Amino acid sequence: MGLVSSAVGAARPAGQPRSGLRIRACWLILGGYLLAAVALTWRLWADPASRMQTGDITDVNLFAWFIRYAAVSVAHGSLPSLVNTAMNAPQGINLMWNTSLLLPGVLLTPVTLLAGPQTSLTVLLTLGFAGSAAALFWVLLRWGASIGAAALGGAVYGFSPALLASSIGHYHLQFAVLPPLMIDALLRIVTGRGHPLRSGAWLGLLVAAQLFTGEELVVDTALAGLVMLAVLAASAPREVRARAVSTVAGLAVAAGVTLLIAGYGLWVQFHGPLAEHGGPWTPNRYRNRAAAFVTPSGDLWLHTHADAVAIASHPLERPEYVAYLGWPLLIVLLVAAVRYWRSWLVRIPAVTCAVLELLSLGGTQVVRGVTVPRQLLPWHWLAHLPILDQVLPDRLSILADGMAAAVLAFALDRALAGAGATTSRPGPASRWRRAVPAAIAALAVLPLIPLPIHTTQVAPVPAGWQTVFARLQLARNAPVLVVPTASGQAPQALRWYAETGQPGSMSGGYFIGPDHTGRGRMYGGRQAKAAATSINAMWLDPVHGQRLSSAQFRGYLARWRPAAVVAVTRRTSRLGRLLSAVLGRPGFAAGRVLGWRR
Repeated sequence: MGLVSSAVGAARPAGQPRSGLRIRACWLILGGYLLAAVALTWRLWADPASRMQTGDITDVNLFAWFIRYAAVSVAHGSLPSLVNTAMNAPQGINLMWNTSLLLPGVLLTPVTLLAGPQTSLTVLLTLGFAGSAAALFWVLLRWGASIGAAALGGAVYGFSPALLASSIGHYHLQFAVLPPLMIDALLRIVTGRGHPLRSGAWLGLLVAAQLFTGEELVVDTALAGLVMLAVLAASAPREVRARAVSTVAGLAVAAGVTLLIAGYGLWVQFHGPLAEHGGPWTPNRYRNRAAAFVTPSGDLWLHTHADAVAIASHPLERPEYVAYLGWPLLIVLLVAAVRYWRSWLVRIPAVTCAVLELLSLGGTQVVRGVTVPRQLLPWHWLAHLPILDQVLPDRLSILADGMAAAVLAFALDRALAGAGATTSRPGPASRWRRAVPAAIAALAVLPLIPLPIHTTQVAPVPAGWQTVFARLQLARNAPVLVVPTASGQAPQALRWYAETGQPGSMSGGYFIGPDHTGRGRMYGGRQAKAAATSINAMWLDPVHGQRLSSAQFRGYLARWRPAAVVAVTRRTSRLGRLLSAVLGRPGFAAGRVLGWRR
């Protein structure tokens, strides 16, 4: 195919290392990625079972719960149930509608059982950085990039500000290993570089794995892939048209393999118990602001106090500050796209990066006090389409960063080739000309260097927690009402389960579930008071302002029918007196924990 021969064949600079040296160089680069990931997470590795990231304690506790639930399921000889009452009993939750990390949770079961769920999350975080970098490095090599350029591209993606921000608490986004592989498989089908059926089967396996890791990245990757295919079709319409039949065959195989592996899970999600529609978020709120592309966060090495002040006024949480690329890299990308526009390997990711970043601006944008007309923002035209109406546009920056890394790598190779890198005996002038592009690339990515992740101590399990549960002698899945169900904004009961495996079934929690109309809502966390009127969740925390009467509490008990009630409080506290008035004297007490068997 002409597209492949001209775009890829020309991308292999002469003088590449011999096979043995090349393999050793690749292993050194992969080892470097792992060392960089450990350096970034070293504060977690200092005490992996007891240290967690700061900035999003709620989500970290939730993911710890999911990891423990998967491990407990595997330890009892089964896979995690997609609909279960381990949380929000007796209604339960649908794990496919929640960011449940099903596949990583199952694979990390030995680590969880031996070292605890927080250690598993630290392993996942470290592999997310190193693995994402390695995945794009491998893909760039397959498409003809030199080892040095591919190594730089992999590092830019794997340690990008988008993944760094996601590491604060969004594990399902930070583990971005599979998207580059999915894009590679898709392009191999369309361009004919790979056998359509084998590549299709591989793509189907990758999509299914990503569906059970984090569905959101499947949609984001599919959107990026559609943009790339559109640019490819516009660039080489005859070649793409000539391969239409084999492309359809490959995509059909991919769809078949995906449905074979993940079809039941998708059916449970959209047609099973607790299926829902819509989402609890306002997608347009989760959009990149234009200034965020050039204003670094305090998690990066190069930032100023003024930057920190500007980010403090950002309307979203730290995990959503994913847009930053910096002026140097943005300028280099623009110049590279213009200079090497004739190269499809530069043009396709460059256009895709630009489109994704435009989409990430959402449907509303204000620049220096001037409101941009919605009609000029691409997301305005897509936001109401099925599935896309639940996508949070700012997170498209993860895929955009991968495209930016590809542009940088392929453009660097072409700049080096143009500077005389292919000559057999380069002289001093030639070496100087080659040093200039490499120096420019290094300076462009310098502002992206991250600082080690900030950590805090995991909240300890209340004294007496395990003692009370041992005395209650409950069945494994007996529903338990834990009060208070949360402390502040962090559902501590989820963390207590993650650390001890108790209770095996709990009322309330922190999850996404349907309301009485079937629309997805968030229960627990910041929307706790609104959720208190729902049958799906309850927030009992008089310390933080909500006071329940005895009659209201009896109504909750009648609704949930718990086998036991466990309270982390003193008998003489307001909550302790309320519980004693309704349930009588605690049957069991140890440390700060009271227990009633019903």
